[in-house]
Amino acid sequence: MRTARPAPQQPSGMPFTKYVPFQDTVLTDLPDRTWPTKRLTRAPRWLSTDLRDGNQSLIEPMGPEAKRALFDLLVRIGFKEIEIGFPAASQTDFDFVRSLVDDDAIPEDVTISVLTQSREDLIDRTLDACVGIPRATVHLYNALSPLFREVVFRMGKDDVRELAIDGTRMVMARAEKVLTEDTIFGFEYSPEIFVDTERDYTLEVCEAVMDVWQPEAEREIILNLPATVERATPNVYADQIEWMSRNLSRRDVIALSLHNHNDRGSGVAAAELGLLAGADRVEGCLFGHGERTGNVDLITLALNLFSQGVDPMLDLSDIDAVRRVVETSTQMPVPPRTPYAGELVYTSFSGSHQDAIKKGFAARAEAVAAKRAEGLDGEAAETAVPWSMPYLPIDPHDVGRSYEAVVRVNSQSGKGGVSYLLKQKRNLDLPRRLQIEFSRIIQRHTDTYGGEIDAETMWSMFTDEYLPARTEPDTELEPWGRFELKGATLTSSGDEDSILTITVRDGGERRLLTASGNGPLDAFVTALEQTGVSVRILDYVEHALSEGRDARAASYVECEVDGQVLWGVGIDPSITTSSFKAVISAVNRALR
Repeated sequence: MRTARPAPQQPSGMPFTKYVPFQDTVLTDLPDRTWPTKRLTRAPRWLSTDLRDGNQSLIEPMGPEAKRALFDLLVRIGFKEIEIGFPAASQTDFDFVRSLVDDDAIPEDVTISVLTQSREDLIDRTLDACVGIPRATVHLYNALSPLFREVVFRMGKDDVRELAIDGTRMVMARAEKVLTEDTIFGFEYSPEIFVDTERDYTLEVCEAVMDVWQPEAEREIILNLPATVERATPNVYADQIEWMSRNLSRRDVIALSLHNHNDRGSGVAAAELGLLAGADRVEGCLFGHGERTGNVDLITLALNLFSQGVDPMLDLSDIDAVRRVVETSTQMPVPPRTPYAGELVYTSFSGSHQDAIKKGFAARAEAVAAKRAEGLDGEAAETAVPWSMPYLPIDPHDVGRSYEAVVRVNSQSGKGGVSYLLKQKRNLDLPRRLQIEFSRIIQRHTDTYGGEIDAETMWSMFTDEYLPARTEPDTELEPWGRFELKGATLTSSGDEDSILTITVRDGGERRLLTASGNGPLDAFVTALEQTGVSVRILDYVEHALSEGRDARAASYVECEVDGQVLWGVGIDPSITTSSFKAVISAVNRALR
């Protein structure tokens, strides 16, 4: 045998030289950056742009009913800032804004945001849509980057800056004209394409806009710094945010906001580092809807905080209900691997993962029981034990998921997954060697037929393998096995040996057998030997399946039957009878 390093990667042949590294085009020199040593200890202000940025990216934009269902969901889970549309862009958007006003659907503490470009006719139409809204923010934007200045708009820096200034003035003038004192009015400005724009020039334009708006203690300005197209690693974006946060004047009356897209797949990471770098607010969509690869996923951001012991300030305790509304409204499915909300994110198929999860739940149950013994009860005992579980970053129960889907069995699974499902579904706590034995049976099935085995199929297989089918009324399996226990009477002689009389069906014959032994099981094995079967007990485990008058017991017996070593299982209200049935199970399996 020889050892060697793997073969080196070979050139791809792709035209990579046509792309310029981002830091060669827009450099932020921040050697004394402070964000790497900071921690996120509270939730930011959240703004959902599902009804605007998310909606405009759909193949078929939402109709009024779908929009309203999504708006009501956003309010219900706790969003206090919701961007609902671009009223000047279409009659549909304008009418939706007005419908919320007419239906009195906007809570007094929810701020409605609407977007507009820097054109007087668009601004007037936008402000007209806001009449009667309790709290309204107009969000003005224009693109500043060199590419847009030179290629798209063919404008110089001064002209682009004046566009932002004039737009701010027009927003203020129209608001003064059409809004009453009953509306609490706010203003947001986005230097669009922020990440591709020279830092000094972005600062210059933002300062010019603030000079017009004149923010103060009760008159904040929202400055939104979008990664319109994500083109750099998250640390670069964080440097850009910290540089702006340090250099903006009037920082105490600015809500510095992030608007991340996910073109490089790192929108969540960039937003988190942007918060560390000084931002106060995040704009995004539920499950990352939005143009191209989407806006930053607010569900993931919020539950990332939750998993670190920070209140996300959004109620996501029924994540499946949230997902259903979003999927119905947008007609776009949430992929099964989506963090926290996907169908499979709390599920393990791997055998080693399943075994670790099974042991983790057992350890947690012991820790919670200890807290209850100390006097805590219910939820207090649960929350007193920190969540620490292999492969599960949060407790599925906390987002409304059951434990039933945590472990699912396929050809990659092992004894841990098999035993976990039987424990969860049937309260059977299999001994380790029995887990191994039955998992091999499952493995043979999945190797032969492929696919996944659900809990009910597994129970059917377990019943057919270990339990005489006629004793399990919830199965339609054909009965099998040479022996069936029909009755047993146990007495003790003067020397305290157990004397046992059993009635068994042996094939088609009913037999009455009597024997004595130094215990019920020993007597039972001795009685069976009268049928010509040699049985030796190697291990025995029992436990209750339930409590109360109708409780049943489970017994597991490892036996050597005519030279074969295998397990048997018995279930019965009587623990003694269940142990007899377990021996019968092992014998029948040996003779099957």
